[in-house]
This record gives sequence, structure tokens and C-alpha cells, in this order.
Amino acid sequence: MVLENLDFSMGDGDAVGIVGPNGAGKTTLLSVLAGAFPPSAGAITFDGADVTALSAADRCRSGLVRTHQIPKPFSGMTTFENVFVAASHSGAASRDEAYERVVDSLTLCGLLGVANRRADTLGLLDRKRLELARALATKPKLLLLDEIGGGLTDGEASELVDTILELRRRGIGIVWIEHIVHILLQVVERLICMDAGKIIADGEPKAVMSNAEVVKAYLGGTPA
Repeated sequence: MVLENLDFSMGDGDAVGIVGPNGAGKTTLLSVLAGAFPPSAGAITFDGADVTALSAADRCRSGLVRTHQIPKPFSGMTTFENVFVAASHSGAASRDEAYERVVDSLTLCGLLGVANRRADTLGLLDRKRLELARALATKPKLLLLDEIGGGLTDGEASELVDTILELRRRGIGIVWIEHIVHILLQVVERLICMDAGKIIADGEPKAVMSNAEVVKAYLGGTPA
């Protein structure tokens, strides 16, 4: 998907949701922001610095951290070990600091009870929690969430919402792509709708979701 003339900014600790039909370019945008895909033009500024040329790993160490729609933990490791790897490779000054990050992340994400279980034995909700815990252990300033609610029931997705709201209370910024819009709207105060690689609406969530162009592109109809 080609992104065309995308230009948006956000403040520290803001929460922005991104919606749009399949193929709109949402995941491509996250990949460009996270450093997985290099932009062919333009620049990405994060925390006052131009990070366009930085690798995904360096962006992560700077605090720009992404989760993936399909969690892919180290299957032969325990939940604890998975999170410890993330903590120890993202700037923790010592094993003790990495350990503290792991305990904090597992506690916040509700995974202490399965800390010693192998990751490949976890159910989908706990794998999603583990994806979030690994990201949290890197000490993010801005978290890019790619459909973290995908495949979950509304009740399970609501449990993740509680965790993400706590991240907001800690001052962590959120950019969240999600198809479960009513779940997304519990967290974000701003919504961006994309279609065909372009931003077609940007603003207060209710206004965006009732925008005629958004209804046509995202819902396939016209406003009532």
C-alpha cells in the first residue's frame, strides 16, 4: 500500500485511533513509523529528533515501540523470559533493573500467574497480554498498537482496554489501529480515518465516524 502525503502530529501522552477499511494503509503507516519500512520521501520526527534514518531497534530504544496484530513470542521460553529479553535489550542498565521492569510489566498486564508457563501454551488473550508486556518492558514513550484486540471477544478486548488506560495514566502516548471501534473509543480522544493510503478525516471521534466520506469509505454507506 502506497501512503500519499500523510502528515499528522500528536503531543506527549496523546491517544490517537486509526480506522479505515481493509487495505487503507493503516498497518503500512505503523510499519513506517516503527522503522520496518523506510519512507520514500518525507521525515519522521519523534521526541524532538529526526528518526527517519533510524532502524526499528534504535527507534524502540528511543521509546517508539510497536506491537503486532499476531503475537509471535519466543515459543520455547516462559512468559517471564520473553519479557526479560525485551527489557534487557532496550536500555536496562542492569539485570536488576531488567528484572524490575519485567515484574512491573507482568503485574500491569495480569500475567504474574502465568509467568513460568511457556509462551506456546498460552491462550490468545494471554498472548496478546504478553505482546503488550514485552512492549511495556522497553519503557515506551509512544506505543503503536496494531489491532491488539483482533480475534478477541468484546469482554476480552475490554480487559486489554483497562491495561491500556493505565498506560495512558503513566503518560505513555498511544497510536492504535483497531477494527473494534467501540473498544477503541474507550481509550482515544482523537480519531484518524484512512482510505487508499490517505487521511480522509481527523478529529474528535464522533465527528469523524459521522463524516460522510468516512461512512462511505469505512462503512460502505451514507449517513442516516
